Amino acid sequence: MRLFQLARLTLPGLAVGFIAGVVAGGLAAFVGQPAGWALVSALTLGVPLGLLGAGYTMLLVNGKVRLGGFAPAAVYWLVGFPLARLLHEVLTRLILTGQPGLPPDPLGFLAYQGIVSAGFAIGFLWLHERVAPRYWQRLAAHDDQAREVYLRYASHARVIVEANERRRAARGRKPKAGTGPR
Repeated sequence: MRLFQLARLTLPGLAVGFIAGVVAGGLAAFVGQPAGWALVSALTLGVPLGLLGAGYTMLLVNGKVRLGGFAPAAVYWLVGFPLARLLHEVLTRLILTGQPGLPPDPLGFLAYQGIVSAGFAIGFLWLHERVAPRYWQRLAAHDDQAREVYLRYASHARVIVEANERRRAARGRKPKAGTGPR
């Protein structure tokens, strides 16, 4: 796979991760931090989260993680999110004060970020699952790998819908309008 094609296929994860970091920078500005500080915060968190998001998408595209599964995303971000936050802390301190430094209690910091990573994984996966398939559907007309990934998503969605319909039928309920296979 060419580097350009890989970069194009991983764009959804890159975008979702980067936007999450930029939102953190926006929140810093919202609570009254100077604009320069907020920009540094946005970039020092957005870039690592964007690169990690692209890495997650690369694993997904290459079939290394299960589609729509929370457990693989949670494990990935259990490692990735604390590392991104640690890098964010070190780089922000370096850029703003000129001296690198770790948080006062690095192990406690990493443990707390590991706990927070579950929430981040939920948000990342939710947004990624809404953005990526639509993006790959648009690329599918001229990119075979994007078509393959999109068709895997469509097949996965079909299996989920059919399983839900069977479960409803077993309970004696009618399927919801507009949820059947197309």
